[in-house]
Amino acid sequence: MVIKPRVRGFICVTTHPTGCDAAVKQQIDYIRARPPIQNGPKRVLVIGASTGYGLAARITAAFGSGAATLGIFFERPGSETKPGTAGWYNSAAFHKYADEAGLYAKSINGDAFSDEVKAKAIEMIKADLGQVDQVVYSLAAPRRKHPKTGEIISSTLKPIGEPITLRGLDTDKEVLTETHLQPATPEEIAGTVAVMGGEDWQMWIDALADAGVLANGCTTTAFTYVGEEITQAIYWNGSIGAAKKDLDDKVLGLREKLAKIGGDARVSVLKAVVTQASSAIPTMPLYLSLLFKVMKEKGTHEGCIEQLDVLYDILYGAKADGVAVDRLRHDLVDGEGHTVALIDEEGRLRADYKEMAAEVQGEVLALWPQVTNENLYEISDLAGYKADFLRLFGFGVEGVDYEADVNPDVKIANLVDLT
Repeated sequence: MVIKPRVRGFICVTTHPTGCDAAVKQQIDYIRARPPIQNGPKRVLVIGASTGYGLAARITAAFGSGAATLGIFFERPGSETKPGTAGWYNSAAFHKYADEAGLYAKSINGDAFSDEVKAKAIEMIKADLGQVDQVVYSLAAPRRKHPKTGEIISSTLKPIGEPITLRGLDTDKEVLTETHLQPATPEEIAGTVAVMGGEDWQMWIDALADAGVLANGCTTTAFTYVGEEITQAIYWNGSIGAAKKDLDDKVLGLREKLAKIGGDARVSVLKAVVTQASSAIPTMPLYLSLLFKVMKEKGTHEGCIEQLDVLYDILYGAKADGVAVDRLRHDLVDGEGHTVALIDEEGRLRADYKEMAAEVQGEVLALWPQVTNENLYEISDLAGYKADFLRLFGFGVEGVDYEADVNPDVKIANLVDLT
């Protein structure tokens, strides 16, 4: 069949298997062109491995460090008449290219929140890898079935304390919008923390540690976003922020646990990029369009794979003779002579330093009130935002013939399906 993009709001309901394959190959080629990761991980578990930053982490570990990878995701396969999810096609492509490179790659398709998937991952690690020396936690889900109580818990996207009005962007109609949000209830905040906070990450590390499959020196990281003035009302100071602050709380216990085996646990702050999750957050499409404009003009713009290349350099690039993360150099000097903290006061790893640069945020803030429906394309990079959005689903990727027939029924080698 010939597959074309069909966008509804912040979701594209079609996906292109060949386009997803080509986009994955581009990320692999980027990492292969970079210097190898010195002292990088060799056996890596990626929880949330099929899209965005989780996929980029898997690619970086495998093709930058030669790592064997076990990926966890929850995706839908295609059939002869209906495309599957982009994450399914991304993972099929990753498996294909890893196999061609002689790299171990297996995956589990199922609910990463469940005890069943955790037990299966441990079984596969014991059988194939023995232990893992890195665990990447990159789950993004709107709801969670609690493995102990069976309760279905939902997250919410609301401010805390007071109602807010947010300026945003309808990317379909290409007009500015205003969104009015009432504050989250205590129950909604607790639900968001339960879904998007650190409890499941802690459950994973506890289960892996109890099973003896964490190697000496094992590191773990979970991804977060902090943002600045424009995004903080809905993000860091809202219900999502409460969940992200829970990550900061939970990581302290994980760090103490892993220190006993010479390892470390860190929350990693990554740059704002176009994802299916971020496109659903009021303010983010407009903020991203302006951010892309500013960062591209400065030559500092990065996508998922560039960010993970930066993060792995922070995690492993300066590591020598088993020196722990908190003993690495804590800062660097950027291209404009500014000192940049790689580890902030809360102990987070800051791969987002280019986005957070004062001159970048200052220019975005200055542009924010100037945007109108008439000058959207002039003052922002809405075209770049929309192109990145379509690429999430395999569309608009260079070198792909979108008039050609494709078979949406793509198999994934070495997949354990627990759906």
